[in-house]
Amino acid sequence: MGTSSATIEIVIDDEHIAGTFLSPQSKVPGILFVHGWGGSQERDLDRARGIAGLGCVCLTFDLRGHERGSERQKTVTREENLRDIISAYDTLAQHPAIDTNAIAVVGTSYGAYLSTILTTLRPVKWLSLRVPSLYRDAEWSVPKRQLNREDLAVYRGAPVTPEENRALAACAAFTGDVLIIESEHDHLVPHATIMSYRAAFRNSHSLTHRVVDGADHALSEKTSQQAYTSILVGWITEMVVGARVGSRPGIS
Repeated sequence: MGTSSATIEIVIDDEHIAGTFLSPQSKVPGILFVHGWGGSQERDLDRARGIAGLGCVCLTFDLRGHERGSERQKTVTREENLRDIISAYDTLAQHPAIDTNAIAVVGTSYGAYLSTILTTLRPVKWLSLRVPSLYRDAEWSVPKRQLNREDLAVYRGAPVTPEENRALAACAAFTGDVLIIESEHDHLVPHATIMSYRAAFRNSHSLTHRVVDGADHALSEKTSQQAYTSILVGWITEMVVGARVGSRPGIS
């Protein structure tokens, strides 16, 4: 199945963020990729191209304020970036090739954290979270760069419940299929955070948890990147094919 590519602009207030649509030629599920803090859509494009070839409309985009060294990075808030994700989701859902009942979100780190909150605001059938970070609900409107890193490290190192965290509460309410991907040697998102997320998905239809052995948070090694791609593509293939034949897998 061939794919087409189109560069777009997503408008939020008086600012624009760049996005790239990669689409097959028939009506199919949609997949929104949300990159991590300091990243860009470039990190998702190769995976999106491969997954678009499986029969999905994929949208990658740039969150506001993530250009290294930019003044905007110093002021952007979680609220603003959540609005970016909502705008990108709505742009994806409006694509004429999309089955709006079959939308997946693939988030990484900070993007994964915000993607969980998106599920309380928009319909999401499948949710993939790679090394999802976690933040206190307090100071939601404070620029992300100003949040205390030492305090976050302490917060992430202990169990957190859905009753005390907005993102985890979103996970508890989510009823779709979930993939959680952990890095074995992650200095930013420890195992305790991953387990807080895993425990929060009380009502998910299925939950798959995978660990990339030897990997750090950023997947610095090529072998780690390849392992993540293999896990993600395998899971999406299973979910998409399962949806098309009317069956969905259970917990693994």
